[in-house]
Amino acid sequence: MISVVLTDDQAVVRAGFRVILESAGDIEVVGEAANGPEAVELARRLQPDVICMDVRMPGGDGLAATQQITSAPHAPAILVVTTFDLDEYVFGALEAGASGFVLKDTDPDDLVDAIRRLANGLGLVDQAVTHRVIAEFARRRATRVAEPTGADAAALASLTEREADIVRLLAKGLSNAEIARDLFVETSTVKSHLSRAMTKIGVRDRVQTVVWAYRVGIASPRD
Repeated sequence: MISVVLTDDQAVVRAGFRVILESAGDIEVVGEAANGPEAVELARRLQPDVICMDVRMPGGDGLAATQQITSAPHAPAILVVTTFDLDEYVFGALEAGASGFVLKDTDPDDLVDAIRRLANGLGLVDQAVTHRVIAEFARRRATRVAEPTGADAAALASLTEREADIVRLLAKGLSNAEIARDLFVETSTVKSHLSRAMTKIGVRDRVQTVVWAYRVGIASPRD
């Protein structure tokens, strides 16, 4: 079973998500939080697989909570649930360590699929805005990229040329199949190289791999 904590200041939203998720059969809602600090405490105590995180909540927003939760060892995946497809908070949440986001009016099946993907280490961004989000994220990072230091520099140096190429193409928004076509290799080869690269970088999913790529300058809006 996939264990989930729901975080939203509106009880009716939490109730609706609980019904949707628990009807899937392989998902269990193990806790509910009405603000960020409550979510941090439930993450520590319950150790769920995924936390659905609202970002705008009185009593403690989801952005600070996401950063606290993802900085801990063996952190759950954070799925940001937002009202607007290019909400300012989405970019902060990605930088804070979120593994993906969906819109609050997303189809129930897509919400269930998002939870399953994150539980399996596959980050996501809502498909309707994936490329827009990556492009905007890249633009915002462009003015702040500095020479990588410390763990980032060591991780970058450890990547093979092929691994770096794959991370760069991933950061452009390409799928595994598209990367395979660009590099004239099998999709399974892309998956293997990407898995090794993510281990070296120290991230758990594709979304955080993209965040890392722009942070260290391996990818840029000009690519």
